[in-house]
Amino acid sequence: MKPFVVAIDGPAAAGKGTLARGLAARFGLAHLETGALYRATALILLEEGRDPADPVAAAAAARRVDTGALADPRLRAEAVAAAASVVAAIPAVRAALIEVQRDFAAHPPPPARGAVLDGRDIGSVVCPEAAVKLYVTAEPEERARRRLAELRAAGRAAIYKDVLYELRERDARDAGREAAPLAIAPDAIIIDTTALDAETALSRAAAIVAPVLAAWR
Repeated sequence: MKPFVVAIDGPAAAGKGTLARGLAARFGLAHLETGALYRATALILLEEGRDPADPVAAAAAARRVDTGALADPRLRAEAVAAAASVVAAIPAVRAALIEVQRDFAAHPPPPARGAVLDGRDIGSVVCPEAAVKLYVTAEPEERARRRLAELRAAGRAAIYKDVLYELRERDARDAGREAAPLAIAPDAIIIDTTALDAETALSRAAAIVAPVLAAWR
């Protein structure tokens, strides 16, 4: 039997990562935050003194990413995040990391019998045959408030209007890029978390996943 796969897409700060981790824990599934793969690629390049904009070096680094090392706290550094946005725009990097994502979905680490992947093109490109596809979104203003709280909690200085501007710019880049743009898969179920707390959003998503998983078994 093929592994049970849940694909979660959505814009930044919509809550898809928190939701993905919650679903994975509740149903005994493996979790892959696909954005961390790009940060891991960027970290390899920065540590080796390579230019993140170099497509050959970036693609080579992407092929060396280890999904078992994605909890490395260095991946959260601002310099790594900035470099990740550069490497994510390189088609060869995206192609290499899509294969990593598909391999994770097809062969989740035991004892998991399936996987939850969150990103921006999971349901539309990476795992178009996923058993469940969710698109998690929220109003830009709410997403900016959440991101602002995260930044301040991490001790970083941030201004709301700047965070909101950056989120909207990122949304435009993600939706407009040629390689695997942010998109809602035709068969995805949309969950708007604007007015939902994390637990309510998880309960709503779990109610969608549970019957499909029960039938899958």
